[in-house]
Amino acid sequence: MTTINRPARLCAPASKGRTLSRTSSRTLSLAGAAASCLLIVAPAAAQDHHAGTGDHARPGTQVAIGDGDIVVTASGMARSTANVLTSVDILGGEVARRQNVDNAWELFARLPGVVLTDFNQGTTSGRFSIRGFNGEGEINAVKLLIDGVPSNDNAGRMDFIDLVSPLDIASVELVRGTSDPRWGLHAIAGSASIATRTGGTYLDARGIAGAFGTYDAQLSAGVETGKLSQNYLLAYRRTGGYRDHADLDRLNFAGKWFYDFGPAKLGLIVRHGRSAAEEPGYLTDADAYTDRRRSYAVSATDGGTRELSQYSLHLNADLASRMSLTAVGYANALDDDRYVRFSASVAQQRRLTDEQQYGLVAGLHWYAADWLMAEMGGDVQWQHNRSLRWTTDRRTIVAATRDQDFDLTVGGGYVQAIVTPARWLTITPAWRIDRVGGRYANRLVGRAYPLNDYGTISQPKVSVALTPVTGVTAYGNYGRTFQIGAGSGAFVVPPRVRDLEPSINEGYEAGIKLAQGRWLTARAAVWQQTASGELRRRLNDPSGEFDNLGATRRRGFDLEASVQPLSGLSAWASWSHQTAVIRVADPAAPLTAGNAIDHVPRNVYTAGVEWAPAALPWRASLWGNGQSSYELDTANSQGRYGEYFQVTAELAWRLTKAIEVSAQVRNLTDDRYEYVWFDGTQRLHAPADPRSVFGAVRARF
Repeated sequence: MTTINRPARLCAPASKGRTLSRTSSRTLSLAGAAASCLLIVAPAAAQDHHAGTGDHARPGTQVAIGDGDIVVTASGMARSTANVLTSVDILGGEVARRQNVDNAWELFARLPGVVLTDFNQGTTSGRFSIRGFNGEGEINAVKLLIDGVPSNDNAGRMDFIDLVSPLDIASVELVRGTSDPRWGLHAIAGSASIATRTGGTYLDARGIAGAFGTYDAQLSAGVETGKLSQNYLLAYRRTGGYRDHADLDRLNFAGKWFYDFGPAKLGLIVRHGRSAAEEPGYLTDADAYTDRRRSYAVSATDGGTRELSQYSLHLNADLASRMSLTAVGYANALDDDRYVRFSASVAQQRRLTDEQQYGLVAGLHWYAADWLMAEMGGDVQWQHNRSLRWTTDRRTIVAATRDQDFDLTVGGGYVQAIVTPARWLTITPAWRIDRVGGRYANRLVGRAYPLNDYGTISQPKVSVALTPVTGVTAYGNYGRTFQIGAGSGAFVVPPRVRDLEPSINEGYEAGIKLAQGRWLTARAAVWQQTASGELRRRLNDPSGEFDNLGATRRRGFDLEASVQPLSGLSAWASWSHQTAVIRVADPAAPLTAGNAIDHVPRNVYTAGVEWAPAALPWRASLWGNGQSSYELDTANSQGRYGEYFQVTAELAWRLTKAIEVSAQVRNLTDDRYEYVWFDGTQRLHAPADPRSVFGAVRARF
């Protein structure tokens, strides 16, 4: 696995304009808004011209996963992950491009300490989580960036990740903990950043066919002529799904255009995706282990469509020999229209989500001296959101249960210094503040309500790293992040009559990283994160309200290592142990004090080996990921479910220098695992796919 410091990439992906069913005019307005946003901000971040003036002494806490073209952004650029001294894992682009997945969030299975929550319900397929948080959607704790563009919805969900196709990925970075000052909203436990391919001249195509009537075609192309580079992606995936009534149909497009002016580089990225899918629903205890493919008649009309768009403009510039500026202006659009019925005892619902987001991200980086770098930056996002729900009977509307119209503005700024008083010591103090504004109208009752007065949300942070000998880095950090209410939960809605304060998360981490050339990389870290008053969304509540989970504590340790004992042979393994408990219960639920938070497995692990001898035309890999069981509710009264370890095997053969064929077996051991939740009256199960076989052909020119 190779870590390469490269010059700053020009732009993060442009947020594409909104396309609900009412698309065209709104798409144009969003594109214009993104352009005007960037023009307001002016030029942005730059190439690393300073790597030779003290940069060599800066320790790295990143661990790279995968051989080949791993990209680590250089520490001389603004808003770079290389300036963050916490646990960071990087998935190489070539590893990501070889994967066969229905949904891009599944790629995070290759990274240590990641919990995957697989609902397997159409467009609402699942998500990933870290550091003792679950993926249920009640508390979404990971900030998602696609080429630097914030890509969460209002509640922090990761719907925009559907815009990403594996063949277009350059690298994936996962930043854990509370000490990173670059992001505020949704970065409760860390951030995930997906960088896609920009620049170069190439043609890369891949076709996949296999189990459950799956067909997948992806085409990624780049053309670089002089100062202009163009990159394109076209991807289509169709599958019938393992379970009955589980068809998925998705089409993605992306276009990226960058122009190099010399000291500055300007880029535009446009993305659009549309997916339509059926939902098989959930099985009861009685059927979950006897007829796993079954879909009940109550789910026969469940399913939905999702349209996503992103447009963004990016500018990286060197303002002086030691100063760089980066800026991104973007517009996001989400139109999600879903019909769902969870069981025979409840009515079908239609859920319509309509979000428009506009934002600016900027950073100024000053290389003041060999021993000092300073950075300041900020971001602001304006959201206009509609959330509507109805009870329905086989997609025929019966009654309206929600009609919410709300705006939310969240803006924050930070300052950070990177001080290296000695070659073996780096200190990174930082401070971030955020402010929130907005308004909310409940159109069902014709009432408007004010936003909670969250005040100025202060988040001090500090990190320290010591490198006593070459190849050994010891590091520690402290920081605060925050959580505010989602949807109507951010506003003062009766019976609430008083403003709520933000929930403050306070985290600590201590770790050590060992790097011995290319043959060994290892890291161990212990961590803890507490919350002052955690809020959890009521997912099936028509009003969109929340519950007070109480004061919580999450703690654990992470161990990971990768080795390359021989050329072409690599192996890796990781183990994360974590606990998440309610430390001080909500007065309304006093008996939950000391209980485990639901859907948080105590152990998460990955392991794998790959043999790809350079002199031979083949490669073989075997890897797996898994977790222990979890509680289904905060009462801890429904038993523990969800344990699994699934293994994937792949064998590939190069027919020519450009053409490769491969076969992949997923869930090789046919582990009968599942996602399980408790709806208040019964346990409901979503079985995962059994053993399945796929074939692929890839052509690269």
